[in-house]
Amino acid sequence: MTLVIIRTAIIYVTLLIIMRLMGKRQIGEMQPFELVITLLIAELACIPMADASIPLLYGIISVVTIYVLHEIVTLLDLKVKPLKSLISGKPSLVVNKNGIDDYQLKKNNLDVSDLIESLRAAGYFSLDSIDYALYESNGKFSALPKENYEDTQTSLPLVIIDNGKYDRKNLQIAGMGSEFFDELLKKQGVKKVKKVLVLTADGQGKIYLQVKGEKYRTLQTEYPGGKTW
Repeated sequence: MTLVIIRTAIIYVTLLIIMRLMGKRQIGEMQPFELVITLLIAELACIPMADASIPLLYGIISVVTIYVLHEIVTLLDLKVKPLKSLISGKPSLVVNKNGIDDYQLKKNNLDVSDLIESLRAAGYFSLDSIDYALYESNGKFSALPKENYEDTQTSLPLVIIDNGKYDRKNLQIAGMGSEFFDELLKKQGVKKVKKVLVLTADGQGKIYLQVKGEKYRTLQTEYPGGKTW
């Protein structure tokens, strides 16, 4: 028991020193290669702690080797520009002046629902309240709001159509059937729901519509029976 405690303490001190040497970014917002290194270090540290038959030195050498590799990759990331995007990746601009960039979303294994969730977490509830939005290479979400964007957020929008399909749950929340939105799409020259990337509707009748491959548009409508929420 005493031996296990001593081995664990040594590994703990070693890891503490290594993590401090790796810098503040390692314990903040990590790049993909840094996350991989952190996971490897955690795994390598557990082996000599859990198995007393493995020499403690093996674990320490493995951790130090990972640290050396980390320093080499970090140096390449900082000094060699062509390798920076390969190692750390590039920011992905998912919203621009034309609306949502579906290609960039798919490239990052995201969909419209993921984007809207990120927007809400950042304090933006309407897709038309921002000019630009991007996911940084470390996964952090950033958005540039429009001037006086608060004026566009008068009511909570519901996603009615997501990538060509109706969200039946949100239709129930809105208390309306898909027929109303089918008719609205026809008036906008959209013949098939499958062509719609996203359609949101807020409680005051504001519609955000983006057809795949086209610039988004917003319009004001009245719901059946003057319904609001």
